[in-house]
Amino acid sequence: MNQSHEAPTARITPRRRSKLTAKAASAMALAVCCLMGDQTAQARVVIPLGDDQWFSVGFGLRPFFSDVTRNHTPGTNPDRVDLESFRIFSSASFNQYLKATFNTEVSSNNTIQVLDGYGQLEPLDEINLWGGRMLPPSDRANLDGPYYLLGWSYPGVVSRYPGKVSGRMDGGTVWGKLFEKRLTYSFGVYDGHNEIIGASNQYGHPLFAGRLNLNLLDPDPDPAYYTSSTYFGGADVLAIGVAAQYQQDGVGNQLQHADFTAWNVDVLFEKKLGEFGAATFEGAYYRYYTHGVNDVATNFNNARSTDLVGGIRPGEAYMVGAGYLIPYVIGWGKLQPYFRYQSFRDTLAATWERQYDMGVTYVIDGHNLRITANYAINQFTARKDIDKFILGVQIQF
Repeated sequence: MNQSHEAPTARITPRRRSKLTAKAASAMALAVCCLMGDQTAQARVVIPLGDDQWFSVGFGLRPFFSDVTRNHTPGTNPDRVDLESFRIFSSASFNQYLKATFNTEVSSNNTIQVLDGYGQLEPLDEINLWGGRMLPPSDRANLDGPYYLLGWSYPGVVSRYPGKVSGRMDGGTVWGKLFEKRLTYSFGVYDGHNEIIGASNQYGHPLFAGRLNLNLLDPDPDPAYYTSSTYFGGADVLAIGVAAQYQQDGVGNQLQHADFTAWNVDVLFEKKLGEFGAATFEGAYYRYYTHGVNDVATNFNNARSTDLVGGIRPGEAYMVGAGYLIPYVIGWGKLQPYFRYQSFRDTLAATWERQYDMGVTYVIDGHNLRITANYAINQFTARKDIDKFILGVQIQF
């Protein structure tokens, strides 16, 4: 499934509070030192090779400090300093129409895995064809990925479309931008979910996915059919997106199985307010259907975490969020406080979970250089609630 980064945590005692302050201060100092090294970093280095031929390389990393302030797992350390994501981006252009992308990510067990690997036939803005491993058409959150969100944490409470590695799938996508880049479409066919011995998809049914995104103000500022959830005042955006996925025999096991269907609507509104900064509002609604069948576990029949197996839950979900970019420059950047609420109700198990995120981002160079402090409150019916503080740094080059 998509990227949800939640972990267990504990109540802050006076002793732990001083420990938290020291660690947070150290993390912030490290972040500032990194960012002072290049306050105007731009994503990727492009090496020209000839007419319409080039090669580009870049990286992205998200180091963070976290502290579980309520209900951490007994016997575990509630404090953590780690690297949430380290990605190496590369792409190439062979001529005016033919390109390729290959991105890797270092996983939590320190192995390198293929994140994206696809060929690109791009003759026109209106029609393009990609083949390989890529993000399929889905909701705005999944097409943002962790690097282009409003805030820090991926909204995994509501964004539950299936995926192999960070929401990716293997297959082909047709996409394009119409009406002066105000309408973006993407449709694709991909390897099916649960295509493993003993699971539901014994006949190799593919998964179908599609999305339409309409921009009512400025033309779509994002590359391809990808998205962002804030532009830090760089564009006026009123975007309405609709996405759906379907697969025959997509959930369950060999004996009890059903089709998988999911759809969502998402809206993003960001308005430049001139000398008064910029305001951002986002919302999304989701429905996931398994037609009364429980899906298998993600480790069913020794499935690997990178296999497209198990984990789909039926339910109804929604998300609302808001942010405000304060117009005043403080040091090297501006502050953007934000708030986000997520809710998911499992219609089969009759359980629910919710998450409240409150934080502030110190924006130095858009999504390339920023520091975020986030406090999350997670509530559940089936287990104890969890509160967690995160101080994270995002760097892209």
